[in-house]
Amino acid sequence: MTTRIDRRMAKLKAEDRPALVTYFMGGDPDYQTSLSIMKALPKAGSDIIELGMPFSDPMADGPAIQAAGLRALKGGQTLKKTLAMASEFRQGDDETPIVLMGYYNPIYVYGVDRFLADAKASGIDGLIIVDLPPEMDEELCIPALKAGINFVRLATPTTDDKRLPKVLENTSGFVYYVSMTGITGSALADTTKVATAVQRIKEHTDLPVCVGFGVKTAEQARTIGASADGVVVGTAIVNAVANVLGPKGEKTADPAEAVATLVSGLAQGVRSARLAAAE
Repeated sequence: MTTRIDRRMAKLKAEDRPALVTYFMGGDPDYQTSLSIMKALPKAGSDIIELGMPFSDPMADGPAIQAAGLRALKGGQTLKKTLAMASEFRQGDDETPIVLMGYYNPIYVYGVDRFLADAKASGIDGLIIVDLPPEMDEELCIPALKAGINFVRLATPTTDDKRLPKVLENTSGFVYYVSMTGITGSALADTTKVATAVQRIKEHTDLPVCVGFGVKTAEQARTIGASADGVVVGTAIVNAVANVLGPKGEKTADPAEAVATLVSGLAQGVRSARLAAAE
């Protein structure tokens, strides 16, 4: 199986530059605004899009992403609408990889077989389901792989060499290294430790390793990108949306424009990562 993720990662490897992976919450603050944000991401320099599936009881998300999920749910966003958003995006962009990120509960309620069929039809390339450990691969991971959808697994600073092979067993697309213990939006981890961790993971797999949790600026993206195959940014993008919403959720500026400005700067940082490392 070769997905858009595989093709994009191979292309970036040939160009010797890391990927910029951007997360946003589907439906935040409403469907149409969220769709406009999604369409703006590749133009601003995003290489892979992580599309957040809002869920009422997230466990790994910090306050910013929790708030975004609640705004989306309040605005009427559902898993069906999130898939519809991907499908609508695909009408104008058939190249940019889309990874759905979230929790298993909404998928379980939707029905795994139905979900995978609809996800594939909507142009979804990968899944990151943060609360499904490798021991539950038969639940969704194996069926997803059979459906031609990558299953991206998380590795953390506490994933030791004994545990890592199990985590990597059915992982595909890329490995998402969570650079710290804790919730999303925390302070950036020690970048020297990140480089060491990336190298350790690479000793166990040929898959690209993307690093996230805590990256907010172009300089941080440049530093992480010097050793990682990709840099994941989420909370900073979600905050860019929140910052242009008033107390009652009214827009004080264009969220898509705010996100595009941020992502453009991050993309410049990522694109200069290897150049800076070579100097």
